[in-house]
Amino acid sequence: MNKEEKDLQKQKKKRKRLIFRSSILAVLVGAVIFVLFSNSKDEDEIYRAGDTAPDFQLQQVNDAHDADVTQLSDLEGKGVMLNFWATWCGPCEEEMPYMQDLYPEYKDKGVEIVAVSLDSTELVIDNFIDQYGLTFAIPQDINADVRDLYKIRPMPTTYFINPDGTINEVVQGALTLDKLEGHLDDITPNAS
Repeated sequence: MNKEEKDLQKQKKKRKRLIFRSSILAVLVGAVIFVLFSNSKDEDEIYRAGDTAPDFQLQQVNDAHDADVTQLSDLEGKGVMLNFWATWCGPCEEEMPYMQDLYPEYKDKGVEIVAVSLDSTELVIDNFIDQYGLTFAIPQDINADVRDLYKIRPMPTTYFINPDGTINEVVQGALTLDKLEGHLDDITPNAS
């Protein structure tokens, strides 16, 4: 073999290695993209109307009820307005008086309001409760476990849950008095 033939063989081997390595790299990049896309799709998925509302248990801040703990499954058979809020959220603060105004009437009809606070300090929540005279259940999600479970992003976010535990509607953003009342009517047990 002369020098030209040897060089030609070396070039062919290098080209084969390059093609082989490029193929492996392309497969690995494709697999990584697939995994990242699959995971991000799952993380962005929120619960929708018709889904069963995930159960949770949280320590209650106020003494609105006999229990110190709020557990969603304990409210089966009642309509539940599950609201996620924080004291620093302006739209949350706007809708709280509406919730309190409607609560006594709808509580008698079998609807509970559970307003999960995403604040980290109980004192701030207590001051807010006192300021607005809130009497419905206000559990605190200190570790953001329930926020993550429900995939809460904008606040306020409200889940209206039917007496059978399925989600009737999910509303992101503040509710007006009329809209709030309409949603509460929709989840009232034995409503016609």
